Amino acid sequence: MGHYITLTDTNFEEEVEKSDIPVLVDFWAEWCAPCRIIAPVVEELAEQYAGKIKVGKFDVDSNPQISMKYGIRSIPTLLIFKNGNAVDTIVGAVPKNVIEEKLQAQL
Repeated sequence: MGHYITLTDTNFEEEVEKSDIPVLVDFWAEWCAPCRIIAPVVEELAEQYAGKIKVGKFDVDSNPQISMKYGIRSIPTLLIFKNGNAVDTIVGAVPKNVIEEKLQAQL
């Protein structure tokens, strides 16, 4: 399973919006091929930034409320949260260094 947390409509506020460290949220779904491509990258980052950045995976199919709240239209979408606000958005399966640069900016 690794270093990331499984996020849901129920725990999102607690784990993400109230987090005292930045949070990278990976919005994904079982049927989404690009999501499977980016998953190992997200897991590597979770390990790399353990303690500095929280990483969560959010299944859009089982959790419609948060997906709607943040206007997630295509997946994979990665949102970076800081102090409860979405401060950056990455759409699509991008290279690791692209995500890493955006994470670094929030540290």
